[in-house]
Amino acid sequence: MAKTETTRYDVAEHLRTPEEMAEYLEACIEEADGDAAFIAKALGDIARAKGMSQVARDAGLSRESLYKALSGDRAPSFDTVLKVMAALGLKLHAEAVQR
Repeated sequence: MAKTETTRYDVAEHLRTPEEMAEYLEACIEEADGDAAFIAKALGDIARAKGMSQVARDAGLSRESLYKALSGDRAPSFDTVLKVMAALGLKLHAEAVQR
């Protein structure tokens, strides 16, 4: 029997349009259940899809600090999140929740 060879899936390779990036982030926010590091990781995936160096320049951050902030190992500051979202061309919005 032949062995099946698998490769690691990288979502960044499949985020091509701003709409796909926004939908991915929205889905991750819904799934995160308040986990800021999970959302940071999703932003990191989108930043890698757009090009981490360019996103870092547009956000006014060093590439290294951007990688650290969006690694998913910790929650970045809200200021960093806002800068990265602006650099990615994404907008944060609020929606009323029915309770």
